[in-house]
Amino acid sequence: MKDFTLEVHGGHSYDWTGAVSEPIYLSATFRHPGFGQSTGYDYGRVANPTRDALENAIALMEKGERSWAVSSGMAAINLVLILLDPGDHVLLSEDLYGGTVRLANEIYGHYGISFEYLDTTNLDLVRDRMRPNTRMIFVETPSNPMMLISDIETLAGIAHERGALLVVDNTFLSPHFQKPLTLGADIVVHSGTKYLCGHNDVIAGVLVLKDGTSDVAKRIELLVKSEGPNLSSMDAWLMLRSLKTLGIRVERQSQNALELARWLKEQPQVTRVFYPGLPEHPGFALQQKQARGNGGMVSFQVTSSERAKAILGRLRLIAFAESLGGVESLLTYPIAQTHAEMPREMIARTGLDDTLLRLSVGIEDVEDLKEDLFQAMKG
Repeated sequence: MKDFTLEVHGGHSYDWTGAVSEPIYLSATFRHPGFGQSTGYDYGRVANPTRDALENAIALMEKGERSWAVSSGMAAINLVLILLDPGDHVLLSEDLYGGTVRLANEIYGHYGISFEYLDTTNLDLVRDRMRPNTRMIFVETPSNPMMLISDIETLAGIAHERGALLVVDNTFLSPHFQKPLTLGADIVVHSGTKYLCGHNDVIAGVLVLKDGTSDVAKRIELLVKSEGPNLSSMDAWLMLRSLKTLGIRVERQSQNALELARWLKEQPQVTRVFYPGLPEHPGFALQQKQARGNGGMVSFQVTSSERAKAILGRLRLIAFAESLGGVESLLTYPIAQTHAEMPREMIARTGLDDTLLRLSVGIEDVEDLKEDLFQAMKG
């Protein structure tokens, strides 16, 4: 099945009622037919039919073999980092969500795991920083918020040559636009709250593996069963409903984002625009090669930090709020919000400063979005 069809039908199997909408199984426990017999469901923490449908759908969309739906994007990233052992070394994109850095440095750093942040678009640098104890490369592409593009296929080769895993956070593009597992990645993570949900009403995370029978898959299955970060059946159903419109949402958001990026370049208050769909973006060619869309995220710098802060207070249609990926457009001030706890020296290396704004473009009429940004910037 093609992507649009998978998004509508991929996780659904009709039960005896013929229900077109996946049933919501709220039961915490399930009755056994007899001793030594099971329907395949015993206890809700271990397995739930509604959650299974969501996990199957996302695995199909990402071209993976196994998926887990959990309580947040950070819960999904936690399941990745908990695979590591004391003494392990990890390379990560230096431009990435601040919560990932916080989890790595402030939680797992205390367990003897070393985390090194670098420009993962520089492949020679990545090769040079690999160590005998490097067990994982973790990248965001496009990165958050500077929209850097990393070469997934080449990074997979570098990782596998040394026996390491490549993990890709695919939140910014969604599987509709990019499928890292098909390019050699071992694990894909999502903050499902963002594009997979798309309506700013569910907190969820997703973890997808290329090899569903591997030792890594067995380890994650044990961790999920034992620690219980599983997504609730109600939230799983809401996510299934959201997936049905994923393609039409992100296609519209990408269309709007490209038009806004071009428009922002012409505004006198804007000094620089970061969007991988612009031909002058340094990662443009690679983005077109490894993805089939550019996404709905646009970052841009304005003439001063005072102007950036003033814009946030003058918005009328676009919301000044954290998060991204919803049908409503949101404007974020990364240095004070999503990246507030990032080490200052790391932020300086990426170019993120107090003049940068990150725009999550929604599905509104693009002319209305231009009008709101224009009045907010000129005031």
